[in-house]
Amino acid sequence: MSAPRETDPAPPVRRRVVVHGRVQGVGYRYLARKHARRLGISGWVRNLPDGSVAAEIEGSEASVATMLRRLEAGPPGAQVTRIEVDEVATTGEREFQIVR
Repeated sequence: MSAPRETDPAPPVRRRVVVHGRVQGVGYRYLARKHARRLGISGWVRNLPDGSVAAEIEGSEASVATMLRRLEAGPPGAQVTRIEVDEVATTGEREFQIVR
């Protein structure tokens, strides 16, 4: 097996995110989908019964980092108090969707 060349694209990364605060009823999932599509991120977002929002995001390291910053900011009207981020295995998903 040869060493990666500098021109080889970096492998994608995937993160599981749980966002806490006032994040339901403020358009959070729809804004997350909009950002994901613009950044080329795949995965999903959904509301959780405890009032938080969960997501899994997959893409380049740079795109995922940008998406995490946008998830932490949230839409107008949201008040994000805490965000949990865990590394998870990539799935190769191609789309980003809102899961109900």
